[in-house]
Amino acid sequence: MQKISLFGYAKTTKAIAKVAKNAIFYDDKCTKPFRDENGFMVKPASEFNAKYSQLEIPSPGIQPSNPLIVKANNLISEYDYFANTLPLKIWISGTNGKTTTTQMMQHLLESKGSEAGGNIGTPLAELSQDAKMWILETSSFTMHYTNIATPNIYVLLPLSPDHLSWHGSMQEYIDTKLKPLATMREGEVAIIPDLYKDVKTEAHLITYKDENSLAEYFGIDTSKVNFKGAFLADALLAMAVDKILFDKVNYDKINSFVLDPHRQEELRDARDRLWVNDTKATNIDASIAALKRYKNSSIHLILGGDDKGVDLNELFEYLQDIDVHIYTIGSNKEKLTKLAKKYKINFELCLNLADSISKIDKNLKENEVALLSPAASSLDEFNSYAQRGDEFKKAVLNIS
Repeated sequence: MQKISLFGYAKTTKAIAKVAKNAIFYDDKCTKPFRDENGFMVKPASEFNAKYSQLEIPSPGIQPSNPLIVKANNLISEYDYFANTLPLKIWISGTNGKTTTTQMMQHLLESKGSEAGGNIGTPLAELSQDAKMWILETSSFTMHYTNIATPNIYVLLPLSPDHLSWHGSMQEYIDTKLKPLATMREGEVAIIPDLYKDVKTEAHLITYKDENSLAEYFGIDTSKVNFKGAFLADALLAMAVDKILFDKVNYDKINSFVLDPHRQEELRDARDRLWVNDTKATNIDASIAALKRYKNSSIHLILGGDDKGVDLNELFEYLQDIDVHIYTIGSNKEKLTKLAKKYKINFELCLNLADSISKIDKNLKENEVALLSPAASSLDEFNSYAQRGDEFKKAVLNIS
């Protein structure tokens, strides 16, 4: 029986262990060997010996520089391990919107026998191999380690700087996102931004510049789609795959989809003023998408958190052209303050999220918008972006 080493004691590898059976976990946080509740052996990463391993599968987030990865001789990804399963494979990737696009696509195709998983929360090992289709939210981490598996349909949303410390550079990040195209074959389909139209692939390549070009290519009437802003692109890409597979456009079905909280989630305070919880906007591109949606209003914008060293000049260049007042929070608030001064944008330095909400409460007028779209991770002050969003909503609803 093949000896399998699982790198990282996490959700993905735990699911694989139940299928692979003869597997041992190696984890950086483990200090001494133990057996888990399912009887699987978990060992410190330092105990891994490549000579006694015939296959290594990493948890996607483990960096390429990790000693486990460096020592491995037979490294494959979760996707590679399930490459020969029967369901049609649809991969969805990009910087922002891939979760919503995956959810929308599953909403449209579930009646046709699809299951959704991957980065969206369900490991491939827990998906049914009898399903007609697997709709997989696919991260750049997973694709970095994938060399065997390939999608039948690949949907790529626009790319902007993200995970650069993991990949090393923006170009490496882009190359990883385009990697599946190299192994796709004639008869398979890839929908990608027009910026990458010259990529080499045997797949049928469909490129798009924006929502209008997508809608025109697939014959979709955007006036019949209820979603706007960034969500319109997500809906159009989901509808595009439905059109490719079943040659139909189902407006009623897509319009019945309910968005997850924390992404451009609108709420009203006791004075009927609009507040928007966009805490899931943890990078520049996501925040700009939200700002575009409300660009015709005066915006009170809460910015800040752990930006992971990303250059924020692009965001401030966009802010120059709209009516915005910034409220800076988080570990990068001093950096944001300097940029606001550089670009001559009104700002207030805040102690924390609660302080920013209090300040906005005093300034917010009717027909203006208060927007939490931080362009940064929440982990400097919160356990997750969801906790940051929940605290924002609770504070807003307590305004009298």
